Amino acid sequence: MIDDVDWSAVLGIDTTLTLLAAGLIFIAALVLGVWKYHGMATSPNHLAHPYVDIAHRAALMYAFATLLVAVFVELSAWPTAVNLAAAAVQIFFFVAAIITYIVHGWKKDTDNQMAHPVRGTFAFMVALITAEIGGFAVLLAGFIVGQF
Repeated sequence: MIDDVDWSAVLGIDTTLTLLAAGLIFIAALVLGVWKYHGMATSPNHLAHPYVDIAHRAALMYAFATLLVAVFVELSAWPTAVNLAAAAVQIFFFVAAIITYIVHGWKKDTDNQMAHPVRGTFAFMVALITAEIGGFAVLLAGFIVGQF
């Protein structure tokens, strides 16, 4: 019976923490949806600021992306520390991107952050690309080794 399962003994700490991150990102997405609704309800054109909309949508997508990461963490053959590091680096950049969108939405300073990038934007994007693709590649390799 499913109620008799001690899930803390079934899932590794790496998977548990990744699932927690997915839940926290999802709750943030729901709260961002309230902010988006408020912007739509109170603006003359009935649109939220573009970066409020982007933050909401990105948080929803990253929440589900983090769930996918959790599955690969759980099924990876690599040690817990490797899986946790690979997941953590991806989640860090997921959250950093969402926070960036929130800041632009709050400040209403741009509708395209790439039009006038601040110092460090290029380096941040290179780090984000490397971390997200690299982190997932580690987990995908661990999945392949563990499952085939």
